[in-house]
Formats: sequence, structure tokens, C-alpha cells
Amino acid sequence: MRLAKYLARAGVASRRQAEVLISEGRVEVNGQVVEKPQTLVEDQDKVTVNGSLVENVESKCYLLLHKPPGYISTVKDTHNRPTVLDLINGIEARLYPVGRLDADTSGILLLTNDGEMAFRLTHPSFQVKKKYLALVSGIPNRESLDTLRKGVAIENHHTAPAGVKLLERKVQINKALLELTLIEGKKGQVKKMCRAINHPVVKLHREEFAGLKVGELPEGKYRFLSEQEVKWLYRLVKL
Repeated sequence: MRLAKYLARAGVASRRQAEVLISEGRVEVNGQVVEKPQTLVEDQDKVTVNGSLVENVESKCYLLLHKPPGYISTVKDTHNRPTVLDLINGIEARLYPVGRLDADTSGILLLTNDGEMAFRLTHPSFQVKKKYLALVSGIPNRESLDTLRKGVAIENHHTAPAGVKLLERKVQINKALLELTLIEGKKGQVKKMCRAINHPVVKLHREEFAGLKVGELPEGKYRFLSEQEVKWLYRLVKL
């Protein structure tokens, strides 16, 4: 098994984070520093990270959090801002978010210690669907909505075609509620897409991720995924 995948499976970090640890020379295999994530290791090999032995693989843990605004979607924040892990109590597993939501964005966020699952759910090749509700300034016309559907140019990248619905025209306050379904998840993508058609986002909520929904779960609360939901995710990303 590749070293980065081995560390992800052990719950040390996501596969991308594991690759960084390896490239920084912080991982040793049988006493030797290894700097190539593709290095092959066996279960009997002695693997350490920052001098600490990577021991038995943790039991896999999968949480669904209804993220409120004001929380950073990361494990630690250099500016001491509250993170989504501050909302999780009494769980010893080393959890990390599956992808990210902006600090001012609410909605569904998965957390897990299953690095391989997290990697696949966020890798563009798996085209995992994400559904957002966006309150935007102004009321987009049909041409603007079609532009979003076809994809727009943002920062030297042309976005993939998206599902777009105009759910409500709030004429009195000159705003509109849009539903956008994406198969990619670049940083701040929904906000950048809406800004590109001159209808900036006022409020953003992620309603659905990988077929899972927040439902009636209150903001700031979380629940464990059911066995059926975990099996669904495994099928979705071909694990």
C-alpha cells in the first residue's frame, strides 16, 4: 500500500495532508526518512510521524454536522478562530472535515477519520454532487441563469455545467433565492460564479452533499451517519 494511503487509512490525516507530511520529511519507515508519498509499505513495517509510531488503525467514524456561520472548516486555525471541531464533543477519533465551507456559509459538512473516503469524496474525478441555496442580490434573468448552467470563467478556470433553479423572486427586497447543484468544489466557487453574473451572494447554505442532507438537524448539531449512509458513500466513490 502507498505510504500516503497507509497514513490516511490509519486516521493520521487525509491523503492530501499525509502527502504534505511525507514531503516535509516528517515520516519515517523502519527508521528511515521517506519523502515520496508513493513509497510502498506493508502492515508489518514500522511507520512513525514526527517520531510517534502509527499504531493500530482507528475505528472509522463518520459524522454529519450542520455547520453554522462563524466556524472555520479546518482542524486548527492560526488566528485562533473557532473551528468546526469545537462543535464536536466526546469523540476521541482524530476527525477532519471532508472538504470545506467558507466561514460565513452554513449547511452540511461531513467529518471523518477515513482518509481514503475523504480523499475520494473531494476529488474532482468522482464528481460528487453538492447542492447549495444561495440568496443573491438582484433577480437574475434567464440569460444569466443559462450562463451559470453552461459554466462561467472564474480565475483562469471555466466551471463545469451546473444545475440552476430560480426558487423565489423576492421583489420587495430585490433579491432572489437560487438552487445550484455542482459536481466540483473549488474554493468559494458558488460566490465567484454568482459574482461573475453580477448577482453577488448575500447568504449561502449547502443543503446537500453526496446525496446526504441536513434535514431537521439544528445548526451546530451533528449526528453519526447510519450504516446505510456509509455503505452508500462507499458505493458512490467505489471503495
